[in-house]
Amino acid sequence: MIRIVEAKTKQELTKFFTFPNKLYKSNPYYVTDMIDSQVNDWLPGKNPAMEFCEGKCFLALTDEKVVPSCGRVEGGEIVGRIAAILNRRANEKFGKNYMIFSHIDFIDDAEVSAALLAAVEAYAKEKGCTAVHGPMGFSDMDREGMLIHGFDQLGQFYTYYNFPYYMDHMERFGYVKEVDWVEYAVKVPESVPENLKRIADRARERQKLHVVDLSDKKKVPQYIRDVFGLYNETYTVLFGMVPLTQAQIDKYVHEFLPLISNRSAAFVYNDKDELLAFGIGGPSLARANQKSKGRMLPIGWFHLLRALYGKNERWDMFLIAVRPELKGAGLNFVVLEYLCQQAIKAGVAVAETGPQLEENVNVLASWRMFEKEQHKRRRCWVKELS
Repeated sequence: MIRIVEAKTKQELTKFFTFPNKLYKSNPYYVTDMIDSQVNDWLPGKNPAMEFCEGKCFLALTDEKVVPSCGRVEGGEIVGRIAAILNRRANEKFGKNYMIFSHIDFIDDAEVSAALLAAVEAYAKEKGCTAVHGPMGFSDMDREGMLIHGFDQLGQFYTYYNFPYYMDHMERFGYVKEVDWVEYAVKVPESVPENLKRIADRARERQKLHVVDLSDKKKVPQYIRDVFGLYNETYTVLFGMVPLTQAQIDKYVHEFLPLISNRSAAFVYNDKDELLAFGIGGPSLARANQKSKGRMLPIGWFHLLRALYGKNERWDMFLIAVRPELKGAGLNFVVLEYLCQQAIKAGVAVAETGPQLEENVNVLASWRMFEKEQHKRRRCWVKELS
């Protein structure tokens, strides 16, 4: 028998978020997130999204039993986990009453997956929801999408990894595709493509553009605030995206600050000091997070600093956006030209995109000038509740 218990305390939440480290212990492609950051998101007063969200974290445990011969208690082993999030702002924006599921992991046992999904569905019905979908998070900045292709590819520190059998379990219990995201491994060329240079030059001249210098660290927080202001404008049309509140922006300014430098970010302003486009990338932290197991201590910080500032042949592309009224004016190529130059200087061989909606043709078209492979696909599942 499987028992479902809610993880509430810091100790229980730590068990919830470290369970995948055990499940994927021998898997070379799994990359953990930072454990403390994940735990804090579920502690009172730590996550500004909780101003408009509520949720629960559920653990699946095997039954405990007493061995008659010695009196020892066995069982109580964690064999799965799932979180449920009710996002009132998302439901209001999209005119739906959905419950989000998140952080789903389980052993290959239908009894376990059934119990986990049933717990979320029961909570959803309790809250008057008409459907359950996911995996997603508190915002579009969180991990989202269950991997359905690319199981032999190294993960990223900000995306989910899962075993292939997850798909079978989701379909078995009535979940169907809502949307898919795709990801690309982009080969960094030996030099910036000439046609990319030409388009970027024309855009710079017409719009009087420049990429700001990020050397002055005192100015960087305001630049990041500008970025998330533009993010709210441009990403709002995408699936599941709800504009960030000011409190959420403050949180992400703090989290992004160590990643922002001239080496891997392009913030494009005009002569009126208006941010018109941006791109944020950075050295891959996948191997560093594997070594640290999502912990800064005792030496996780060393692996992270080495990944950020040492030689790193892989880059991650986090975000890219252009002011909506200027799409098609070549500003995205100003961003890509700059980042391509920086990647070549740093000796980067491959830049990996994050998840991009399969119907987001504007962003997908940005990579047409590069040699690339669509190497991963992930899915948001949905189930209507009876």
